[in-house]
Amino acid sequence: MTGPGRLLAVVYAVFAIAAGARSLFQIATKFGDAPLAFTLSAAAAAIYLAAALCFRRPSGRSWRTAVVLLGVELAGVVLVGLLSLVEDDWFPEPTVWSDFGVGYGFVPLVLPVAGLLWLSRPATRAQFAAAG
Repeated sequence: MTGPGRLLAVVYAVFAIAAGARSLFQIATKFGDAPLAFTLSAAAAAIYLAAALCFRRPSGRSWRTAVVLLGVELAGVVLVGLLSLVEDDWFPEPTVWSDFGVGYGFVPLVLPVAGLLWLSRPATRAQFAAAG
């Protein structure tokens, strides 16, 4: 994988590490304070890791998996972003996706859009199909 695919794989891997480390620490030390928020951050980390792996190992199956993962991620960012603004008592501690990812410079909102746009390119789909 080269170009945008490699960049997406790196950014997703960095976010998997950042969100994963943060959520694991929060779950281990103060899970009772905000179980929903910490569990959502752990889920986000798992999605980031799986997406990074899909970008690093292209195949027809990884293309389909990445599309589903990024769709779920985008829906999660939008839903949690809206809920964290409307029902702020549900999120006493921020998640990766709270306020549309404001704590991470809105990258969690932009990342799935960029990924889905890249995956929707015919050249990208052909590259994934040719690889496996």
